Amino acid sequence: MVTPDLDLDYRPKLGARQDFGIGIVGAGAIVNAAHLPAYRKAGFKIAGIMDVNTEIARQTATKFEISTVYPDLTAMLDDPHVDIIDIAVPPWHQRKLVEEITASGKDVLCQKPLSNDFGEAVGIVDSAERANITLAVNQQMRWDQAIRASRTLIERGWIGEPVAATIDISILTDWSAWPWLLEVEGLDLMYHSIHYFDSLRSLFGEPCSVSSSGFRYPEQAPRGETRTVTVCDFSDTFGAVVSVNHNNWTEDRHATLRIDGTEGYISGTFGLLYNYPYGRPDTLEFHSTTNMSHLSFKHRFEEMWAPDSFIGPMGELMKAIEEERPPETHGRDNLKTLQLVHAGYRSMAEGRSVKPAEITD
Repeated sequence: MVTPDLDLDYRPKLGARQDFGIGIVGAGAIVNAAHLPAYRKAGFKIAGIMDVNTEIARQTATKFEISTVYPDLTAMLDDPHVDIIDIAVPPWHQRKLVEEITASGKDVLCQKPLSNDFGEAVGIVDSAERANITLAVNQQMRWDQAIRASRTLIERGWIGEPVAATIDISILTDWSAWPWLLEVEGLDLMYHSIHYFDSLRSLFGEPCSVSSSGFRYPEQAPRGETRTVTVCDFSDTFGAVVSVNHNNWTEDRHATLRIDGTEGYISGTFGLLYNYPYGRPDTLEFHSTTNMSHLSFKHRFEEMWAPDSFIGPMGELMKAIEEERPPETHGRDNLKTLQLVHAGYRSMAEGRSVKPAEITD
Protein backbone atom coordinates (compact mmCIF):
# COMPACT_ATOMS: atom_id res chain seq x y z
CA MET A 1 0.00 0.00 0.00
CA VAL A 2 1.38 3.41 -1.03
CA THR A 3 0.76 6.71 0.72
CA PRO A 4 1.18 9.32 -2.02
CA ASP A 5 2.21 12.93 -1.50
CA LEU A 6 -0.83 14.54 -3.12
CA ASP A 7 -1.75 18.14 -3.76
CA LEU A 8 -5.43 18.08 -2.83
CA ASP A 9 -5.91 21.55 -4.39
CA TYR A 10 -8.62 22.50 -1.90
CA ARG A 11 -7.76 26.10 -1.00
CA PRO A 12 -9.68 29.02 -2.58
CA LYS A 13 -8.06 30.49 -5.66
CA LEU A 14 -7.73 34.27 -5.47
CA GLY A 15 -7.35 36.71 -8.33
CA ALA A 16 -4.65 39.27 -8.96
CA ARG A 17 -6.87 41.99 -7.47
CA GLN A 18 -7.79 41.69 -3.80
CA ASP A 19 -8.21 45.37 -3.04
CA PHE A 20 -11.94 45.56 -3.70
CA GLY A 21 -13.58 47.56 -0.93
CA ILE A 22 -16.13 45.42 0.96
CA GLY A 23 -19.12 46.90 2.73
CA ILE A 24 -20.77 44.48 5.17
CA VAL A 25 -24.50 44.61 5.91
CA GLY A 26 -25.12 42.90 9.24
CA ALA A 27 -22.96 42.53 12.34
CA GLY A 28 -24.40 39.39 13.84
CA ALA A 29 -22.82 36.16 15.04
CA ILE A 30 -21.84 34.76 11.64
CA VAL A 31 -20.11 37.98 10.60
CA ASN A 32 -18.08 38.03 13.81
CA ALA A 33 -17.31 34.31 13.80
CA ALA A 34 -16.70 33.68 10.11
CA HIS A 35 -16.92 36.52 7.57
CA LEU A 36 -14.55 38.98 9.22
CA PRO A 37 -11.99 36.45 10.57
CA ALA A 38 -11.83 34.90 7.08
CA TYR A 39 -11.46 38.23 5.31
CA ARG A 40 -8.78 39.36 7.75
CA LYS A 41 -6.87 36.13 7.18
CA ALA A 42 -7.10 36.58 3.39
CA GLY A 43 -6.10 40.24 3.56
CA PHE A 44 -9.34 41.53 2.04
CA LYS A 45 -10.14 45.23 2.40
CA ILE A 46 -13.14 46.06 4.61
CA ALA A 47 -14.39 49.55 3.78
CA GLY A 48 -17.08 49.63 6.44
CA ILE A 49 -20.00 47.94 8.16
CA MET A 50 -23.61 48.67 9.09
CA ASP A 51 -26.38 47.03 11.09
CA VAL A 52 -29.89 48.05 12.10
CA ASN A 53 -28.41 47.98 15.61
CA THR A 54 -25.71 50.62 15.25
CA GLU A 55 -24.16 49.82 18.63
CA ILE A 56 -23.55 46.20 17.59
CA ALA A 57 -22.00 47.47 14.36
CA ARG A 58 -19.71 49.75 16.37
CA GLN A 59 -18.64 46.90 18.64
CA THR A 60 -17.82 44.72 15.64
CA ALA A 61 -15.98 47.56 13.94
CA THR A 62 -13.85 48.09 17.05
CA LYS A 63 -13.11 44.37 17.37
CA PHE A 64 -11.94 44.08 13.75
CA GLU A 65 -10.45 47.56 13.37
CA ILE A 66 -12.96 48.69 10.75
CA SER A 67 -12.75 52.43 10.28
CA THR A 68 -16.28 53.22 9.11
CA VAL A 69 -19.69 52.42 10.59
CA TYR A 70 -22.46 53.51 8.24
CA PRO A 71 -25.78 54.77 9.64
CA ASP A 72 -27.71 53.05 6.84
CA LEU A 73 -27.40 51.30 3.49
CA THR A 74 -27.69 54.52 1.53
CA ALA A 75 -24.55 55.89 3.17
CA MET A 76 -22.70 52.67 2.38
CA LEU A 77 -23.78 52.72 -1.26
CA ASP A 78 -22.75 56.36 -1.57
CA ASP A 79 -19.21 55.56 -0.43
CA PRO A 80 -16.91 55.34 -3.50
CA HIS A 81 -14.53 53.10 -1.50
CA VAL A 82 -17.16 50.33 -1.45
CA ASP A 83 -17.08 47.99 -4.47
CA ILE A 84 -18.83 44.88 -3.13
CA ILE A 85 -21.68 44.57 -0.66
CA ASP A 86 -21.59 41.50 1.60
CA ILE A 87 -25.10 40.80 2.95
CA ALA A 88 -25.41 38.80 6.19
CA VAL A 89 -29.05 39.10 7.29
CA PRO A 90 -32.08 36.75 7.38
CA PRO A 91 -33.34 35.92 3.88
CA TRP A 92 -36.66 37.75 4.10
CA HIS A 93 -34.74 41.06 4.23
CA GLN A 94 -32.53 40.25 1.27
CA ARG A 95 -34.67 41.21 -1.73
CA LYS A 96 -35.17 44.81 -0.64
CA LEU A 97 -31.46 45.16 0.03
CA VAL A 98 -30.51 43.67 -3.34
CA GLU A 99 -32.90 46.00 -5.15
CA GLU A 100 -31.20 49.02 -3.56
CA ILE A 101 -27.73 47.61 -4.21
CA THR A 102 -28.41 46.81 -7.87
CA ALA A 103 -29.73 50.34 -8.38
CA SER A 104 -26.34 51.61 -7.16
CA GLY A 105 -24.42 49.40 -9.61
CA LYS A 106 -22.36 47.66 -6.93
CA ASP A 107 -21.73 43.92 -6.97
CA VAL A 108 -23.06 41.76 -4.15
CA LEU A 109 -22.44 38.59 -2.16
CA CYS A 110 -25.81 37.43 -0.81
CA GLN A 111 -26.36 35.32 2.27
CA LYS A 112 -27.77 31.84 1.84
CA PRO A 113 -30.55 30.98 1.43
CA LEU A 114 -30.98 33.60 -1.25
CA SER A 115 -34.64 33.63 -0.22
CA ASN A 116 -36.95 31.23 1.58
CA ASP A 117 -39.46 31.85 -1.24
CA PHE A 118 -38.41 30.46 -4.62
CA GLY A 119 -40.31 33.03 -6.67
CA GLU A 120 -38.66 35.82 -4.70
CA ALA A 121 -35.24 34.23 -5.26
CA VAL A 122 -35.89 34.24 -9.01
CA GLY A 123 -36.83 37.91 -8.76
CA ILE A 124 -33.58 38.71 -6.96
CA VAL A 125 -31.52 37.00 -9.67
CA ASP A 126 -33.50 38.67 -12.44
CA SER A 127 -33.00 42.13 -10.93
CA ALA A 128 -29.24 41.62 -10.67
CA GLU A 129 -29.02 40.42 -14.26
CA ARG A 130 -31.10 43.34 -15.52
CA ALA A 131 -28.78 45.75 -13.71
CA ASN A 132 -25.74 43.92 -15.11
CA ILE A 133 -24.19 43.45 -11.69
CA THR A 134 -22.42 40.33 -10.45
CA LEU A 135 -24.36 38.51 -7.73
CA ALA A 136 -22.96 35.50 -5.87
CA VAL A 137 -24.42 33.51 -2.98
CA ASN A 138 -22.41 32.61 0.10
CA GLN A 139 -22.60 28.82 -0.26
CA GLN A 140 -19.24 28.52 1.41
CA MET A 141 -19.38 24.78 2.12
CA ARG A 142 -18.23 24.25 -1.47
CA TRP A 143 -14.89 25.46 -0.13
CA ASP A 144 -14.97 23.32 3.00
CA GLN A 145 -11.72 21.39 3.04
CA ALA A 146 -13.21 17.88 2.91
CA ILE A 147 -15.65 18.84 0.13
CA ARG A 148 -13.12 20.66 -2.05
CA ALA A 149 -10.46 17.96 -1.66
CA SER A 150 -13.04 15.30 -2.49
CA ARG A 151 -13.84 17.18 -5.68
CA THR A 152 -10.17 17.10 -6.59
CA LEU A 153 -9.94 13.35 -6.03
CA ILE A 154 -13.11 12.66 -8.01
CA GLU A 155 -12.08 14.88 -10.93
CA ARG A 156 -8.70 13.14 -11.09
CA GLY A 157 -10.40 9.76 -11.28
CA TRP A 158 -8.83 8.35 -8.12
CA ILE A 159 -12.00 6.50 -7.02
CA GLY A 160 -13.26 5.60 -10.48
CA GLU A 161 -16.94 6.22 -11.17
CA PRO A 162 -18.87 7.44 -8.10
CA VAL A 163 -21.67 5.04 -7.13
CA ALA A 164 -22.87 6.31 -3.73
CA ALA A 165 -22.46 9.26 -1.35
CA THR A 166 -23.60 9.70 2.24
CA ILE A 167 -23.52 12.77 4.47
CA ASP A 168 -24.44 11.71 8.00
CA ILE A 169 -24.83 14.42 10.66
CA SER A 170 -25.85 13.66 14.25
CA ILE A 171 -25.18 16.64 16.52
CA LEU A 172 -26.77 18.79 19.22
CA THR A 173 -27.65 22.24 17.89
CA ASP A 174 -28.14 25.17 20.23
CA TRP A 175 -30.79 27.15 18.37
CA SER A 176 -30.48 30.10 20.78
CA ALA A 177 -27.57 31.30 18.64
CA TRP A 178 -30.16 32.10 15.93
CA PRO A 179 -33.35 33.04 17.80
CA TRP A 180 -35.08 34.12 14.58
CA LEU A 181 -34.89 30.50 13.37
CA LEU A 182 -37.16 29.32 16.17
CA GLU A 183 -40.22 30.65 14.34
CA VAL A 184 -39.57 29.47 10.77
CA GLU A 185 -41.72 26.60 9.50
CA GLY A 186 -38.99 25.09 7.30
CA LEU A 187 -35.81 24.74 9.33
CA ASP A 188 -33.23 22.07 8.58
CA LEU A 189 -33.52 21.80 4.80
CA MET A 190 -33.68 25.56 4.25
CA TYR A 191 -31.03 26.71 6.71
CA HIS A 192 -28.73 23.74 7.31
CA SER A 193 -29.00 20.89 4.81
CA ILE A 194 -28.96 23.46 2.01
CA HIS A 195 -25.18 23.36 2.55
CA TYR A 196 -25.09 19.64 1.81
CA PHE A 197 -27.39 19.90 -1.21
CA ASP A 198 -25.21 22.61 -2.72
CA SER A 199 -22.04 20.65 -1.97
CA LEU A 200 -23.47 17.53 -3.65
CA ARG A 201 -24.26 19.62 -6.71
CA SER A 202 -20.69 20.91 -6.78
CA LEU A 203 -19.38 17.33 -6.64
CA PHE A 204 -21.82 15.41 -8.83
CA GLY A 205 -24.04 17.76 -10.84
CA GLU A 206 -27.81 17.88 -10.82
CA PRO A 207 -30.04 15.23 -9.17
CA CYS A 208 -32.97 13.86 -11.17
CA SER A 209 -35.28 13.65 -8.15
CA VAL A 210 -35.44 14.29 -4.41
CA SER A 211 -37.23 12.36 -1.65
CA SER A 212 -37.28 13.85 1.87
CA SER A 213 -38.77 13.06 5.24
CA GLY A 214 -38.76 15.55 8.11
CA PHE A 215 -39.44 15.23 11.83
CA ARG A 216 -39.64 17.28 15.02
CA TYR A 217 -38.22 16.27 18.41
CA PRO A 218 -40.71 15.98 21.31
CA GLU A 219 -41.27 19.38 22.95
CA GLN A 220 -38.56 21.06 20.86
CA ALA A 221 -38.40 24.86 20.85
CA PRO A 222 -38.20 25.42 17.06
CA ARG A 223 -41.35 25.18 14.94
CA GLY A 224 -39.58 23.57 11.99
CA GLU A 225 -38.12 20.15 11.33
CA THR A 226 -34.92 19.26 13.20
CA ARG A 227 -34.39 15.75 11.80
CA THR A 228 -34.39 15.00 8.07
CA VAL A 229 -33.47 12.22 5.70
CA THR A 230 -33.13 13.07 2.01
CA VAL A 231 -32.33 10.82 -0.93
CA CYS A 232 -31.07 12.46 -4.12
CA ASP A 233 -31.23 10.27 -7.24
CA PHE A 234 -28.66 11.24 -9.86
CA SER A 235 -28.82 8.23 -12.21
CA ASP A 236 -29.56 4.53 -12.17
CA THR A 237 -26.01 3.92 -10.91
CA PHE A 238 -25.53 6.80 -8.44
CA GLY A 239 -27.48 8.23 -5.55
CA ALA A 240 -26.76 10.26 -2.40
CA VAL A 241 -28.25 10.26 1.09
CA VAL A 242 -28.23 13.21 3.48
CA SER A 243 -29.23 12.33 7.06
CA VAL A 244 -29.31 15.10 9.66
CA ASN A 245 -30.21 14.97 13.36
CA HIS A 246 -29.94 18.14 15.45
CA ASN A 247 -31.13 16.44 18.66
CA ASN A 248 -28.29 14.12 19.65
CA TRP A 249 -27.93 14.86 23.37
CA THR A 250 -25.40 12.02 23.89
CA GLU A 251 -21.63 12.29 23.61
CA ASP A 252 -21.66 9.98 20.58
CA ARG A 253 -21.97 12.66 17.89
CA HIS A 254 -20.64 12.65 14.36
CA ALA A 255 -20.54 14.61 11.11
CA THR A 256 -19.22 12.43 8.32
CA LEU A 257 -18.85 12.17 4.57
CA ARG A 258 -18.51 8.94 2.59
CA ILE A 259 -18.16 8.67 -1.20
CA ASP A 260 -17.85 5.25 -2.79
CA GLY A 261 -16.58 4.64 -6.30
CA THR A 262 -15.93 1.68 -8.57
CA GLU A 263 -12.21 1.88 -7.77
CA GLY A 264 -11.98 3.46 -4.33
CA TYR A 265 -13.66 5.47 -1.64
CA ILE A 266 -13.38 8.75 0.27
CA SER A 267 -14.17 9.13 3.97
CA GLY A 268 -14.09 12.40 5.87
CA THR A 269 -15.37 14.45 8.82
CA PHE A 270 -16.73 17.98 9.12
CA GLY A 271 -14.86 19.00 12.24
CA LEU A 272 -16.70 22.25 12.89
CA LEU A 273 -19.91 20.41 13.76
CA TYR A 274 -18.47 18.22 16.51
CA ASN A 275 -18.43 21.06 19.02
CA TYR A 276 -19.79 24.09 17.17
CA PRO A 277 -18.84 26.94 17.19
CA TYR A 278 -15.34 25.98 18.37
CA GLY A 279 -14.85 23.02 16.09
CA ARG A 280 -11.77 21.26 14.86
CA PRO A 281 -10.22 20.77 11.42
CA ASP A 282 -11.76 18.42 8.87
CA THR A 283 -10.19 15.07 8.16
CA LEU A 284 -10.05 13.13 4.90
CA GLU A 285 -9.08 9.58 4.02
CA PHE A 286 -9.17 7.85 0.69
CA HIS A 287 -8.27 4.48 -0.75
CA SER A 288 -7.84 3.78 -4.45
CA THR A 289 -7.19 0.76 -6.64
CA THR A 290 -6.77 2.68 -9.89
CA ASN A 291 -3.86 2.21 -12.28
CA MET A 292 -3.13 -1.31 -11.07
CA SER A 293 -1.89 -0.03 -7.71
CA HIS A 294 -3.27 0.40 -4.22
CA LEU A 295 -3.12 3.92 -2.82
CA SER A 296 -4.01 5.08 0.68
CA PHE A 297 -4.04 8.62 2.03
CA LYS A 298 -5.03 10.21 5.35
CA HIS A 299 -5.00 13.92 6.00
CA ARG A 300 -5.96 16.31 8.81
CA PHE A 301 -6.42 19.81 7.48
CA GLU A 302 -4.99 22.95 9.05
CA GLU A 303 -8.07 25.00 8.20
CA MET A 304 -11.70 24.75 9.31
CA TRP A 305 -15.05 25.16 7.54
CA ALA A 306 -15.54 28.35 9.54
CA PRO A 307 -13.90 30.72 9.17
CA ASP A 308 -11.56 29.55 6.40
CA SER A 309 -14.12 28.43 3.82
CA PHE A 310 -15.69 31.88 3.87
CA ILE A 311 -12.68 33.11 1.92
CA GLY A 312 -13.96 31.05 -1.01
CA PRO A 313 -17.19 32.81 -2.09
CA MET A 314 -15.81 36.33 -1.64
CA GLY A 315 -12.47 35.49 -3.25
CA GLU A 316 -14.23 33.78 -6.16
CA LEU A 317 -16.56 36.78 -6.57
CA MET A 318 -13.58 39.14 -6.77
CA LYS A 319 -11.81 36.88 -9.27
CA ALA A 320 -14.97 36.62 -11.39
CA ILE A 321 -15.40 40.41 -11.47
CA GLU A 322 -11.76 40.77 -12.48
CA GLU A 323 -12.11 38.14 -15.22
CA GLU A 324 -15.56 39.38 -16.34
CA ARG A 325 -17.32 36.03 -15.89
CA PRO A 326 -19.99 34.57 -13.56
CA PRO A 327 -18.67 33.37 -10.18
CA GLU A 328 -19.04 29.71 -9.26
CA THR A 329 -21.95 30.37 -6.91
CA HIS A 330 -23.68 32.98 -9.07
CA GLY A 331 -27.35 33.62 -8.47
CA ARG A 332 -28.70 31.69 -11.46
CA ASP A 333 -26.74 28.61 -10.39
CA ASN A 334 -27.97 28.96 -6.81
CA LEU A 335 -31.57 28.71 -7.95
CA LYS A 336 -30.81 25.04 -8.69
CA THR A 337 -29.77 24.52 -5.06
CA LEU A 338 -32.99 26.18 -3.90
CA GLN A 339 -34.97 23.92 -6.21
CA LEU A 340 -33.55 20.93 -4.31
CA VAL A 341 -34.58 22.47 -0.97
CA HIS A 342 -38.12 23.19 -2.12
CA ALA A 343 -38.34 19.78 -3.83
CA GLY A 344 -37.49 18.29 -0.44
CA TYR A 345 -40.30 20.18 1.27
CA ARG A 346 -42.78 19.23 -1.47
CA SER A 347 -41.68 15.62 -1.07
CA MET A 348 -42.40 15.81 2.67
CA ALA A 349 -45.82 17.32 2.06
CA GLU A 350 -46.91 14.97 -0.74
CA GLY A 351 -45.10 11.78 0.21
CA ARG A 352 -43.41 11.23 -3.16
CA SER A 353 -40.22 11.81 -5.09
CA VAL A 354 -40.09 15.28 -6.64
CA LYS A 355 -38.16 16.41 -9.69
CA PRO A 356 -36.33 19.72 -9.08
CA ALA A 357 -37.74 21.07 -12.35
CA GLU A 358 -41.22 20.95 -10.76
CA ILE A 359 -40.20 23.90 -8.59
CA THR A 360 -40.85 27.09 -10.54
CA ASP A 361 -41.68 30.69 -9.70
